[in-house]
Amino acid sequence: MQAFFGLEVTGVLDNETVEVMKAPRCGVSDISRYGHFDGKPRWEKRQLTYRITQYTKDLTQSQVDAVIAEAFQLYSDVIPLDFKQINSGTADIIILFKGGYHGDFYPFDGAGGVLAHANSPGQRQGGDTHFDDDERWTLTQSGVNLLLVAAHEFGHALGLDHSRDRGALMYPTYQYVNTNGYRLPEDDTRGVQALYGSRTTVPTTAPKPKPPPGPDPGPEPEESAEDPNPDPLPNPRNEQCSRGLVFDAATSIRGDLFFFKNGYYWRKSRAAIGIRFTKVKTKWSQINYVDAAFEVPSKDVVYLFEGGQYWGIRAYAKTVIPGFPKSLTNLGLPSSVSKVDAAVYVPTTRKTLIFVNNQYWSYNQGRNQMDIGYPRYITQDFPGIGSKVDAAFENYGYLYFSNGPRQSEYYLPYRRVMRVLLNYGWLNCY
Repeated sequence: MQAFFGLEVTGVLDNETVEVMKAPRCGVSDISRYGHFDGKPRWEKRQLTYRITQYTKDLTQSQVDAVIAEAFQLYSDVIPLDFKQINSGTADIIILFKGGYHGDFYPFDGAGGVLAHANSPGQRQGGDTHFDDDERWTLTQSGVNLLLVAAHEFGHALGLDHSRDRGALMYPTYQYVNTNGYRLPEDDTRGVQALYGSRTTVPTTAPKPKPPPGPDPGPEPEESAEDPNPDPLPNPRNEQCSRGLVFDAATSIRGDLFFFKNGYYWRKSRAAIGIRFTKVKTKWSQINYVDAAFEVPSKDVVYLFEGGQYWGIRAYAKTVIPGFPKSLTNLGLPSSVSKVDAAVYVPTTRKTLIFVNNQYWSYNQGRNQMDIGYPRYITQDFPGIGSKVDAAFENYGYLYFSNGPRQSEYYLPYRRVMRVLLNYGWLNCY
């Protein structure tokens, strides 16, 4: 166990080992970096049915149904299997929530210990998945997040064993990560594709429910269908749910997320339902398109870059701060830089990272000057995100770096990629 969790192998039950043993976890025993059960059991059919026979008291039935479907979708996105819920009859996978003894030889141990367990693929009880209803199941960071635990257990139900990779979904101890736009991490994807192969076509999904009646809140008007001054770049509205979607830029503004493409942006609000789609020039009349963007929340200022200049704007205001636009050289960038690829402000360091081609600069917002010793190579300081950054933003303490349609969720204190996502997942696409 000490070797598996990266502890010093002493053979002694020291404090650090005890702390790891006490961590909330899955009830299946441990292995190494992605692995399979003995004999590599797998399902031989292409569509699996599942049935939820007992629900938790913590969430509504519709919430549980939706989360379970989302957890299965993580796998059907990457392997050629589809999953269908049935409400009666015999299903391939039986799912239930119950505390203590619940009909198998592995009774649950109350809140905070084993959270759930699942059987490997096979006949009869193969794939069946049980959740300890003594836990407090939630859809957020509080309590135990059902999506993360369900997706982990369904990995077992498909034939995956535990992984030693701390960034993997199949890591044995529970660790909350932001589930907004969550996609199956790379280690888990490789493991499940080794059993079933990769999906070559986009899986079919149920149609998204219509938003509730009434106007969609938000201060800015939506772009009209007809534009008297058409843009040279295509309108990206139809790309919203494309798996190949590439962002020009991204930033947070007072908690909402803005994703820019071809002179337009999608706005994902914390308070409003749905995604707003607006032309940049409709909101900020002096700006045609956005190459890069970042917010400094403590100053209530957002900076938008277009070509060789940038604007400072008060959050949500339509007027530019006096004195803008300014040249990129005002930031300390060399005159040879004609445009910025991406930029992101890091609140914990009060530094803004500015990306150009395969290098980046660090700008000190407190001193209003570029740090000495830059530029540096992206691959040198941010291993795993690639050699180029098309868009970047900060959200709930994580940095998100987009390189083409793929996105790396990066945790700066650990200097490591936690998950690999796709851009379109932020835009309510499932």
